[in-house]
Amino acid sequence: MDFKIKWSGRSIDYTQEEIDTVVNVMKTADPQTQGKYLQQFESDFSSYLGGQVCFGVTNATHALELIADLSGLKDGDEVIIPGHTYCASAIPFGRTGATLVWADIDPETFLISFESIQKLVTSKTKAIVVVHLYGMIIPNIAEIAKFAKSKNILLIEDCAQSLGAILDGKPCGTFGNFAAFSFHGQKNITTMGEGGILTLKNNDSLVQKVPGLRHNGHAPFLNKTEYWLPAMSNVDLDLDKIWPHNFSLTEAQAALGSVLLKRIRALTEDRKKRAQKFINSFKDFEELVFQKQNDSSSHSHHLLVAKYKAKNKEKDRNDLISILSKKYKIQVIVQYFPLYRYDLFKKMGYGQAVCPETDEFFDNMISFPFHIWMNESDFDYMIASIKQALVELRS
Repeated sequence: MDFKIKWSGRSIDYTQEEIDTVVNVMKTADPQTQGKYLQQFESDFSSYLGGQVCFGVTNATHALELIADLSGLKDGDEVIIPGHTYCASAIPFGRTGATLVWADIDPETFLISFESIQKLVTSKTKAIVVVHLYGMIIPNIAEIAKFAKSKNILLIEDCAQSLGAILDGKPCGTFGNFAAFSFHGQKNITTMGEGGILTLKNNDSLVQKVPGLRHNGHAPFLNKTEYWLPAMSNVDLDLDKIWPHNFSLTEAQAALGSVLLKRIRALTEDRKKRAQKFINSFKDFEELVFQKQNDSSSHSHHLLVAKYKAKNKEKDRNDLISILSKKYKIQVIVQYFPLYRYDLFKKMGYGQAVCPETDEFFDNMISFPFHIWMNESDFDYMIASIKQALVELRS
């Protein structure tokens, strides 16, 4: 189907400075990975987060893989994860042998419910994964963090979609023990399609293990007598029964990340203004219910989603999508399929969940196009078309 407005598209346009930075690194960097630009990007991101230790990696999924390894999870442990999120929030923890436990979402924020978390915690719970989905920090994340600490449970923040969001003066990723960020091509900033950051705090022992875990276990020999003896480097890792990975970010990506980070606040503000224009346009349309937020700074507006509440009970979300796609040529989508409905998780024994709010939201949600390639004319056309479609569905 040909669309006038497609759902997917780039999150940003690169400036000439950003393009020149990448070209310069391509011409001059040696090495092209694990070098000074990576160190600078990690330092810059650490400063943005207020001093937390940061490690650049290939993507947010790999950041979560490293977090799962560092968490020391094993058979018999339990990890609480929202049933409503992207699959990568869960898969790394499934690999550890720990049991995945699905938490429900809050019906107003569409994010993991603190009440659901409290009901699911047992003596076997070793970690809680929270996801600041669609760009919004979970409003009561501070309470969740306090609760997790009181129970000696690790709190892991999936910030893949929420870079730029700040709650009570604290950026996302600074509330838990670990956090993962994404620079995928559709994220609010992107290091040429892929990239990520792992951050952790208050654990010097684990910080020392990350470089080797990230890069094939490479470490210096303790008995080195010459730079080539007994070999160029050792391969070792001080983590019980954990094999290392190669999740290295390139120098060009790291250099680009440092430059992009300088304008994260401006980019976030631009997205916020556009999202607010969209939301305000539907203040008289009860059919669309948007995420409830108490603090405008807490949302970086990565995606533009709403729950559809039909006035005509014979119509549903699918009718709205059908009209928008076929009549108005606007591609809208649904996301995210509840993880316990996926074939993979069913095969792994995780096909059961008590998540009524997750089911209710997914079955009625809609995700609208929201990317830089939509000019103002297209954006206004989309708003007007959605209004017309909503009116049509009332009869």
